[in-house]
Amino acid sequence: MKSDRFKKGWEKLKEVDGSAGEKVIESLKDIAPEFADLLIEFPFGDIYTREKLDLKSREIATIAALTVMGNASAQLKVHIHAGLNVGCTKEEIVEVIMQMAVYGGFPCALNGLFAAKEVFSNEN
Repeated sequence: MKSDRFKKGWEKLKEVDGSAGEKVIESLKDIAPEFADLLIEFPFGDIYTREKLDLKSREIATIAALTVMGNASAQLKVHIHAGLNVGCTKEEIVEVIMQMAVYGGFPCALNGLFAAKEVFSNEN
């Protein structure tokens, strides 16, 4: 029996990430199913459902953060896809990633741009 938090988070995950998010959760089932539940409950059940920011703003912030981290390429690709899914344009995503060169450096921005290029090429 899943909690209301989980159910709310699962619906938000599907809204934001679509099949890409579901694949991430599925990939955790054989190694850490409890972690998959936490991933659904906290970020998507507790944070993404808050009403102070729209989903597009949340994804822009997430893309920026993951770009600057520089070590989260797989997650960045999922969130670039999510950004497109919730209304970000390719141009907006590229601008956000380019802006991160100021804060994370050129290597982070370059890696982010290459991740975006890969996601964009798979969208067509």
